[in-house]
Amino acid sequence: MTDSSVRSIQTRLFILLLRAFTVAVVFIVLFVLSATAYFLIYPSRYNPLDRLPIVTRLETFYLVNGNWLGVEILPQNDNDSDFHRFWKKTLLLDGQGKVVLDHGDIQTALSGTTYLTKNSDTLIPILVRGKSVASLILDESFFPMQRQLSFDFLWPVGGISLLMAIPTIIIGLFLMRRFVTPLAEVISAARAVASGDLSTRVYASGPDDLRVLSDSFNHMAASLEESDSERRNMLADIAHELRTPITVMRGRLEGIVDGIYPANADQISPALEETYLLERLVEDLRLLTLAETRQLHFEKRTIDLGEIATHVIDLFQAQAEDKNIKLSYEHKTDQAEAILDPQRIHQVVGNLVSNALRYTPEAGEVDIMVEKEAGDVLLSVSDNGPGISEEDIPHIFQRFWRGEKSRSRASGGAGLGLAIARQLVEAQGGQIHAENRPAGGLKISVQFPAK
Repeated sequence: MTDSSVRSIQTRLFILLLRAFTVAVVFIVLFVLSATAYFLIYPSRYNPLDRLPIVTRLETFYLVNGNWLGVEILPQNDNDSDFHRFWKKTLLLDGQGKVVLDHGDIQTALSGTTYLTKNSDTLIPILVRGKSVASLILDESFFPMQRQLSFDFLWPVGGISLLMAIPTIIIGLFLMRRFVTPLAEVISAARAVASGDLSTRVYASGPDDLRVLSDSFNHMAASLEESDSERRNMLADIAHELRTPITVMRGRLEGIVDGIYPANADQISPALEETYLLERLVEDLRLLTLAETRQLHFEKRTIDLGEIATHVIDLFQAQAEDKNIKLSYEHKTDQAEAILDPQRIHQVVGNLVSNALRYTPEAGEVDIMVEKEAGDVLLSVSDNGPGISEEDIPHIFQRFWRGEKSRSRASGGAGLGLAIARQLVEAQGGQIHAENRPAGGLKISVQFPAK
């Protein structure tokens, strides 16, 4: 994950967020200004700025008199300068659109005539009891008071909005930086992992959610790296396990073809034994794969682990006697029943006993014990062999694992027995674990819920 890649992603994310944030701020400012301008400029009888002094006085005059007779003397009793200013710059039209007052005078050429309004006229209705009784038209040369007031109000509103936008954008920049940097690192790291660099990790920073994202990414990358390493090791181990029997068969068969060995049973039997070995290896790999992917079918029924142990001892008794190993069974309970697949459990116990016999020296002992503990049934296989180091115990259930990679198949097997046992146990809801015995040797236990 290069610095240039992170900076490139940071720049793009920063510009994207800044653009979105700026658009939001501009939209808010325009909305406030537009709403204020609409309220102030648009004529409405509910707008208090449309209630000019001259409008109020004309409405009061009509309400009192019921007509416009004598309206020309209205300014004589009013000392308001704004009222007089408007009086000299307006036309008053009655309800039929005829001119009543022409700039405060009732004796002009326009008085009594019908006035044709123009689009440029600023017309203010005179309302009495909600009904329009007249209209007031301002001169074109006179800038309407309410519009002047509107702009006088909009300028400070616009200035305040812009001033508020500046610190808002600055604060937004700092907040975006907290989000942009962690996101950019995760995106860059994801690209690195996709390109094959599974060792890539990101530093957890930023808000809690982004820290969780970074931690989750690191866990994912670590799992991918571990899986890739296991895959590589598994392929190497499979190649190693297949090489020996294939080499033996090839050498034996080539010797027979070349006439070095006679084509009799003594020469063909070793090659045939290697084919059996290959067949077992392939079958173990198939079984292990099915168990790991939870595709293995189990026919569960009530079984007694004590009976399974007794039967396994009978099968391995001859092998134990060949090495002068004592194979014994101890049961601490008469009820060791659980709901399991008898064939698969028989395979588990057989793998455990076979593993123990392989590493137990001559004149040694292998013990099988069945007991109940806190509602569970336990079966353990113990030996008095050399045991293994404590740091290797967590690895003994991994496929193809051997404490010493260099030792032969005769002493170490293919390294699949314990891996298969773990998968078969866990797939049926049980647990398996190993530990060194205080007196020496290894003890492997399986545990299932009792019936």
